[in-house]
Amino acid sequence: MSEFKQTFNSSLGKKLIMALTGLFLCTFLIVHVGGNLLLFKNDQGFAFNSYANFLTHFPPIEVVAYLLYLAIIVHSVYALVLTVRNRRSRPVGYAVHTKSPASWSSKNMGLLGSILLLFIVIHMGDFWFTYKYNNILGFKEYKTNQITGETVVSDFTPSNPDFERSYSTENNVEIVRVKDLHARISSSFSHLWYVVFYVIAMGAVSFHLLHGFQSAFHTLGWIHRKYKPIIYFFGTWFFAVLIPLLFAAMPVVYYIQSLNK
Repeated sequence: MSEFKQTFNSSLGKKLIMALTGLFLCTFLIVHVGGNLLLFKNDQGFAFNSYANFLTHFPPIEVVAYLLYLAIIVHSVYALVLTVRNRRSRPVGYAVHTKSPASWSSKNMGLLGSILLLFIVIHMGDFWFTYKYNNILGFKEYKTNQITGETVVSDFTPSNPDFERSYSTENNVEIVRVKDLHARISSSFSHLWYVVFYVIAMGAVSFHLLHGFQSAFHTLGWIHRKYKPIIYFFGTWFFAVLIPLLFAAMPVVYYIQSLNK
């Protein structure tokens, strides 16, 4: 047990934990961006509000969510510890600096991580905390004719202050009543400062993943000459380019839409 504890208290052990939690967070990004794409459906928030309701009321998902929060905390704390330790061990910088594309991101992971941590706190406070614990969100009622597929949307005011959601069917009409997180998103992304901050944070995500994804595989020893180009391709074009662009597109589109209202 002492050897196990000693291993994970070492720099290598901390890097292993950083790699594992980082890859876990990468899988979350895939799921999260997939859910966010529902915001681009022209259905007055029906799909996204239903998705948000599912995430916050399905017990297995809630368990994974708390594991996610733990991973964020552990990843951030260990990153801080390693950054401080590395700077203490090398108070004077390298005399020679490489010109590789990942060199800037690898040397500024602490800065990028700090921007992301600030973004996560603001983002979760504005959406997750508001949805779960702050009773300021309104409700939407979606009535869908199961024969024609037509959906009628209206505001809904519950008589019970503890009301969360309801699903029912009456005369071939499906009635869904859920919290309107979509309206909160539309409101938040109507502010230019928030949109700019969000886009900057997605830039930080891009550079963070440009180095972090590939570095995690190196730390875990999951690098083989045959598969290295595949890992670099996914790390660069999928995680460092495509996913941040999809995330950044959301606030930009909603801000442009707010200008036309």
